[in-house]
Amino acid sequence: MLKDRYDLPLSTSSAAARDAYVEGYDLALTLYPGAVEAFDRALAADPGLAIANAGKAQVLMREGKAAAGRAAMAAAKEMAPGVSAREAGHIRFFDLAFSGQTDPAIATLQEHVAQWPRDALMLATAANPNGLIGGSGRIGQKRMAAELMDSLAPHYGDDYWFLSYHATALSEDGRLADARKAITRSVELNRRNAHAAHGFAHVSYESGDAETGREFLASWLNTYPREGSFHGHLSWHLALFELGAGHWEDAMRLFRETITLEQHSGGPPQKMTDGTAFLWRSELAGHPRDDAAWRAMYEYGASALPRPGPGLADLHVILTQAVMRDDAALEARTQLMEEMAREGRYPSGSYIPGLSRGFVAFERGDYAGAIAALAPLSGQNERIGGSRAQHDLIDFTLLKAYLNAGLLEEARAFLNTRRPGASGIPVAGVSALH
Repeated sequence: MLKDRYDLPLSTSSAAARDAYVEGYDLALTLYPGAVEAFDRALAADPGLAIANAGKAQVLMREGKAAAGRAAMAAAKEMAPGVSAREAGHIRFFDLAFSGQTDPAIATLQEHVAQWPRDALMLATAANPNGLIGGSGRIGQKRMAAELMDSLAPHYGDDYWFLSYHATALSEDGRLADARKAITRSVELNRRNAHAAHGFAHVSYESGDAETGREFLASWLNTYPREGSFHGHLSWHLALFELGAGHWEDAMRLFRETITLEQHSGGPPQKMTDGTAFLWRSELAGHPRDDAAWRAMYEYGASALPRPGPGLADLHVILTQAVMRDDAALEARTQLMEEMAREGRYPSGSYIPGLSRGFVAFERGDYAGAIAALAPLSGQNERIGGSRAQHDLIDFTLLKAYLNAGLLEEARAFLNTRRPGASGIPVAGVSALH
C-alpha cells in the first residue's frame, strides 16, 4: 500500500494520487499556497481518496471559506465507509472539530494519536495557539498542548515541521530554552515553513529578544508569497516588534501594506483579530486614533462575523463596537454569548462577556469601571484562545487603566505579575513605574 510523508498508509493504488496528496499535505502543514489545488489533483487521479477531501476541508476552513470547507468535509464523510480505520478516525476528527464539538474532538484526537502518532495534519489543527485546544476555553490548555507535543516528539525525531509546532507549544508554556533549541533546529532544516517563522517570532517575543525577531521576520517575509495565508499574521508580529521598538512609521507602513482588510491574506477571524489588535495596541502606546481604519474593521466584523464564534475574534469584534459606540450591537452580541455559555455552546463561558464590559468602560474613560471588570479576570487569559502575545492586549489595557486612574502602586503590583522574560510593554506612561 502507498504511504504518505509520515509513513501512514493511504487507501489508493494510484501513485499520482499519492504524490499529489503528499504535495498538498506539505503545503498545508507549511502554510504555503497551492494545497487545495494539490488535493484536487489527488482526487482527480483517484476520486475515492476520501482523506484528500478532509485535507482540502482543513485548508478551506482555515482560509475562512466555510461553505466550500463543509462541502469537502461532506464528501470525505460520504466516502469514509470504504477507508482504513486510521483514515476514518482522521475524517471523524475533522468532522467533530469543524462542527464545533470541541471536547469530543479533543478526546478523539488523544485516542487517535495514541495509535497513529504521526497523523500530523490533525496535530496542525489542534495544537497551535489558535487551534482546537487553544479554542477549548480551558484553563491549563498551554500546558496541555505542550505535554501532548512532548509525548509525541519521539515519534517525529528531527522533523522540521514537528519541531516548529513543538517550539511554539513550549514557548507558550514558558519553557523558553527548549523552545529556542527546537525552533533554531527547525529553521536550519527548512526555512520554507511559515510555522517555523511563526514559532521564531513567538520565541523571540517571549524571550524579550525583539530585535532578533524583528530582523528574522523582516528578512523571511521577503521570501514568502503575499497570498500565503500567514503573510498578514506574520506581518502583524513584525508590526508588534516595530511598535515595541518605537518605530511608529515602520509599524504603520506594515499595517497599511499588509494588515488592512484589503491586504491581509488570512481568513475572517485572523483579519479581524490582527487589524483590530494593532489599532488598539497602537493607541495604548500613545499613538493617534485612525477613525477610518476603525470604521472599516467595525463594518467588516458586522458583515463577516455577525454571530459569536472563536473567542479571540469575538473580543475584537466587541472592541470595534465599543469604539464605534454601537451599544445595541454590543448588547446583542454579549447577550447571545451569555445565552450560548448557559447552554454549554460557548467554550470560554462568561469570560468574554466579562471582558467586554471592561473594554467598554475603558473606551468610555471609566477607568475605575474597567479595573473593576478586568482585574478579577486577570490570569484567565487562556480561556479566550490565542497566544500569550495576543493576550497582552488584555493585560496592557488593564495596566493602562491603572495608569490613567493614577493608581501607580496597583499598576506596579500588576506589572510584577507579568511572565518573566517577555518583550517590552509599549504602553504610554509605563515609564512612570520605574
